[in-house]
Amino acid sequence: MPAILRLFSEGFRIFFLAAGVFGAGTGILWTLSLWAGGAGMEALPMPPSQWHAHEMIFGYGAAAIGGFFLTAVPNWTGTKGARVGYIAGVFALWLLGRMVLWPLGLVPPMIAMAVDLLFVPVLALKILSQLLKRPKPQNMILLSMLVALWVSNLLTHLEWAGLTDDTARQGILGGLMTLVGLIGVLGGRVTPAFTRNAMKRVGVAEADWPNTPDGLNKAAIVTSLALPWAAMSGVDVLLAIVALVAGAVQLVRLAGWKSLWTASQPILWSLHSSMAFLALGLILWGLAEFGIGQELAAIHVLGIGCVGGMTLAVMSRAALGHTGRALIAPAPMAWAYGVMACAALIRWIGQSFSTVGYDVLLLMSGGLWVAAMVLFLVAIYPMAIAPRVDGNSA
Repeated sequence: MPAILRLFSEGFRIFFLAAGVFGAGTGILWTLSLWAGGAGMEALPMPPSQWHAHEMIFGYGAAAIGGFFLTAVPNWTGTKGARVGYIAGVFALWLLGRMVLWPLGLVPPMIAMAVDLLFVPVLALKILSQLLKRPKPQNMILLSMLVALWVSNLLTHLEWAGLTDDTARQGILGGLMTLVGLIGVLGGRVTPAFTRNAMKRVGVAEADWPNTPDGLNKAAIVTSLALPWAAMSGVDVLLAIVALVAGAVQLVRLAGWKSLWTASQPILWSLHSSMAFLALGLILWGLAEFGIGQELAAIHVLGIGCVGGMTLAVMSRAALGHTGRALIAPAPMAWAYGVMACAALIRWIGQSFSTVGYDVLLLMSGGLWVAAMVLFLVAIYPMAIAPRVDGNSA
């Protein structure tokens, strides 16, 4: 199969590669804008900080989600994966959404809104058609998160198009909390499961495997699903309460997952560290709404440490498994996990505790985000364009 067709033969190939390229490119642009005082972003019809947040969530995050669902759902349901034409088409919709919002201010907001809102519904309809082949409640509920992602994007665009006065903040927060909620549900499922499987392979006694009481798992799922809708409600105290409860539940769950055992295996500890950032970020968010700490610090703990960390961890694991490789993170990928975690910690420290050198820490965090994305691309590129190494070529 020609390399260009192979790139569109499975969802993870084009979307994970695109997520890395877009994550690195927008990271460079935003960091330069902070350093150079604008860097050409003055033409944007919306505040540059909102553009930055939107594209990290609905650009980078949506690409990671698209690649994950198009890869994982056929495995869950035993259905055939999407065809080359569909993957190319839905990728084109994602790419058009990024193009109409690129910081040149050339596309009228109404047209940009119409174009950018196409990707998620087209993706969701495909996922729905596959899930209905073998419907399971634990998988069907994930569609509600795609609905939340679309509604969040809509709320953001409505203000940018001048149709509402104050919905962009709700939309951006709703989008972030949708990604965070998805991680709460899916990360809460795969992190202990993958750790348990690794322990089984080396003969660890069952009594020492990760364990979570069923009631705690249900509480984590319910609060994770509630996060985006609480954010979109515009009632900050409601989101604060949901975030505090969700963060506490996630923290208690994590305590039973044997995280220290994974210290020598980057492919595993990257999942655990991202779940730790999830719990920390939600608790920090809730506290900030009650006057303890800063909201912006919590946002970046969630955006960089949780979303950035977990997307790298899941994308790399999926790419390794679906190209017939051993589930061992290549050196660049392992470094990417650590660099992303450092970017989150430096951003949190700079925002929360630094009275001098804040700008330097801000630029350091941005630079580390870009470095993590570049390291990810170094590792993911050969997986994306080459046939499976086990001979079962795609």
